[in-house]
Amino acid sequence: MSSSNEPNAANNIDGVILLTNPAETTPQNKSDETSQPAEMLSGVETPPTVEAPPSNQVPRNQTGMIPLIRPLDDDKTEPPPHPVDGEPLPNVWIYDGEAYDLTPFIAKHPGGQFFIGRTKNRDITTIVNIFHPNPAKVKKIIEKYSLGKSARPEHIHPKYNAPPFLFKQDFNGWRDTPRYDFRNKDQLLFKIKDRVYEKDFKQKVAKMDSLFNAVSIMILILYFAVQWLYLDYQQYMPIYLFVVLMSMFRISLAGVGHYLIHRPQVGLNKAIANVFDINYVPLALVVTDGHTLLHHPFTQTEVDIKKNVFTFMLEVPRFYRIPVHTAQKIGHISTGMFARIVELVFMAARTGVSDMYGSWRLALPHFIGSFGIHALLLGELILFAVRGEFLAWFAQFFVTVWISTFMIVASHDFETDLPKLETVPQADHDADAGVEKAPDWAVFQLQNSYDLTMIGNKYIDSFLTAGLGPHRVHHVLPQQKSGFANIISEDIVREESAKFDVEWADSQNFFVDRLPILMKYYLGNPSRMAQRENYGFFKEHFHPRALQITMQYVISGWIGIGSI
Repeated sequence: MSSSNEPNAANNIDGVILLTNPAETTPQNKSDETSQPAEMLSGVETPPTVEAPPSNQVPRNQTGMIPLIRPLDDDKTEPPPHPVDGEPLPNVWIYDGEAYDLTPFIAKHPGGQFFIGRTKNRDITTIVNIFHPNPAKVKKIIEKYSLGKSARPEHIHPKYNAPPFLFKQDFNGWRDTPRYDFRNKDQLLFKIKDRVYEKDFKQKVAKMDSLFNAVSIMILILYFAVQWLYLDYQQYMPIYLFVVLMSMFRISLAGVGHYLIHRPQVGLNKAIANVFDINYVPLALVVTDGHTLLHHPFTQTEVDIKKNVFTFMLEVPRFYRIPVHTAQKIGHISTGMFARIVELVFMAARTGVSDMYGSWRLALPHFIGSFGIHALLLGELILFAVRGEFLAWFAQFFVTVWISTFMIVASHDFETDLPKLETVPQADHDADAGVEKAPDWAVFQLQNSYDLTMIGNKYIDSFLTAGLGPHRVHHVLPQQKSGFANIISEDIVREESAKFDVEWADSQNFFVDRLPILMKYYLGNPSRMAQRENYGFFKEHFHPRALQITMQYVISGWIGIGSI
């Protein structure tokens, strides 16, 4: 690496400013700056940690990224080590490079206590700008909580107060969090907001949200009706129809939950948002953070845990993946969900429930909803087994799990490499502010998301794709409360994006365009260990280490590690 202390070239990757030294972007150096994904299980082999740069250099990650918010002193450029479990960090939230203590604001937040409590020791700049119609108003509200000092490495939790296995091994929140620049109000995001927050259009959105809610209730009624008919009146509900309908309704209700976790976490919504878990894949108590607060603001970056979580199965030898992942998910609904929920309850008690939820009274609906959906899923399994219909239950379970799993990764190119670094002209630098000028956040969202279709009707597909039908609008407007609101907003997003020369690509059909590619990648590739060690087919599947990894993957579902 260069001995220079100051970067002398700017680069752009994925819509985030990177400052690099030209010598570090040459082919011979580039390979030194890449890292392998972190492993999920403690026994899985992990790649060597990338050597940290000297303390007198600007902090950077493996792609050469440096934060727009820089450390103040040379002796503080390196993030602190991961804190010992249970070791408290200061009550600090970072916004626009400044430190705030929002603890008194947790219980007052109109969007719910969770979104403030969970972002303690994080940079909330991007979250505030994308979820709120008027970020300037938000900044004015929180001014009273300012600590009067700039952001410091010790203010940011290295692993975002989340399970470390969700991130790459050497991920550090201070160093690796992208800092987008939202000061330029001519960006696409603000042009879109100007139109969707007009009074007349807001009224249209509210009507579509109400219609979405009504359809959701109808789907919930049909969900229970189909099970009742199959168990008591099979002459009207043959098994093949039961499996198809249950998979459709489970995925559709998960789509309802998908939008509920984007809504303010207040009142009854705290509990019913857990319907997101009904397709057997997620745990809303965790996903509300990982999806809403990490994936959406930081899509396709090192903070985006979604791209890491759904590659864990690649540790398992390829011919074991279908039965092993299926067994893990049975463990998830049998005991894993319960174990993880209990763990989260104890974590809230240990770290201080007031810091996460405001109080136990405010936290209780979250936990009741989560325990409730687990009881429903486990109760259904037991009921069908007692009635001698376990095979019917398993058939709809299997179809739902695998369609849902592939659908989750179908809306982004997680199976492909990210774009290479591209130089940003010197004219794009913001010399007055002393930082680099970051490209448009909303443009990047549109360029890195797919709209999915199942049958071709946007309104039906918004349910059948678990909320991934109008996916590009959903990523630009994550605060919208329903798929129907996303659909009627598409014309605005499309028209404004055209002014920024953003091509509006055709929607991708899940079964035709995405599923074959995803099956080849997730089910056909050799295990990571086999690729690293250049193992053949036999060694990939029967090496003692491979068998150990496989067993650990199954167990992870039963003990709650797979409940994410």
